[in-house]
Amino acid sequence: MSDLAIKIENVTKIYRLYKKPMDRLKESMSFFRKKEYHHKFYALNNINLEIKKGDSIGIVGKNGSGKSTLLKIIAGVLTQTEGQVMVDGKVSALLELGTGFNPEYTGIENIYANGLIMGYSKEEMDTKLDDIVNFAQIGEYIDQPVKTYSSGMFARLAFATAINVDPEILIVDEVLAVGDAKFQIKCINKMEEFKASGKTVLFVSHTLEQIKRFCTKGVWIDQGEMRMFDDVTHVIDMYESEMLKESMAQKALEEGNSLLEVQELDIHLGKIRTVTCSSEKINTFEDFTVDIDYELFDDYIADPLVGVAFYTIDRQYIFGPNTYLDGLKIPNTKGLHHVRYVVPRLPLLGGKYEVDIGLFANKSIVNLDYKTSAFIIEVVADYFTEGLVHIDHNWEIE
Repeated sequence: MSDLAIKIENVTKIYRLYKKPMDRLKESMSFFRKKEYHHKFYALNNINLEIKKGDSIGIVGKNGSGKSTLLKIIAGVLTQTEGQVMVDGKVSALLELGTGFNPEYTGIENIYANGLIMGYSKEEMDTKLDDIVNFAQIGEYIDQPVKTYSSGMFARLAFATAINVDPEILIVDEVLAVGDAKFQIKCINKMEEFKASGKTVLFVSHTLEQIKRFCTKGVWIDQGEMRMFDDVTHVIDMYESEMLKESMAQKALEEGNSLLEVQELDIHLGKIRTVTCSSEKINTFEDFTVDIDYELFDDYIADPLVGVAFYTIDRQYIFGPNTYLDGLKIPNTKGLHHVRYVVPRLPLLGGKYEVDIGLFANKSIVNLDYKTSAFIIEVVADYFTEGLVHIDHNWEIE
């Protein structure tokens, strides 16, 4: 595993769904005929993912997409139907509210029980108890059965226990949504400390701004399949764009449009037709240009924009300007249009880089078309230094 905290290979989770309870009995009794009375539901389908130690991963997707199922498999709460999951390090997971807690036990008793589950002795938990109790701040309720707790108190105790047992991998699945704003800030600050210490965080939240600000990479799960694993800003932008399209399609259906018109909604707004660059092999400090032909299929598209993004070959985000951010209005009428992107004296140092091209509308909220790794450029650097880019600088000796 070396630098990997989690490695997921071809993981599939299948549930058998029966129309009525009797079908389950019928299937169990038809052993020799092997007649099936169920249909298969793929909660996850062939997921492949490598998460490095120290990564903070935000996972997005609609309700029922498979996010929680994936986290439960990583945490060891569920077993996959197919594939392999390798985890390097102790995992502390905050899943559904109440997972791992006995409602009849007091808060103190549940703290010790959770510690034992993670492999800590009573003596080790004795040294952690004060930190957990002080973080939870639920007062005298710490000595009461947790079945008497409010959802907010439950969340406080669960998070305090999970973060203060010093795991290598922390999984947080929507638990912060039940806490008050002050507690959420406290939790995020603690998670920032956790991340700064080089540990791994997997974070699920429907508050996408939280994910964008806290995480470095994003995973988009859609109907059990992984749609995207990339820089978190890119993933969130693409996900929000897809959600907006679905909302527009639903509105169109409600307004009486035909299903065919709704299905064709995205392809009749805009398309990137051709993309060319001045050279796919270039020296540092040479001029670099990208020519983009795009076509709009509507008479008027609100605020279209074109973006060009540079990534390292392993998809580390370097730079991603667009025409809107740079204050340039591009043609928004129906038809074929052309825009040129120019980088004088390209500052990238030696290596290979991927270039993405995107066409958006409404200040980049709506994704009309996107070409991931439209082309790969190789930069040759005569200027010898270290890093990714050259920054102009001077030396002064006094």
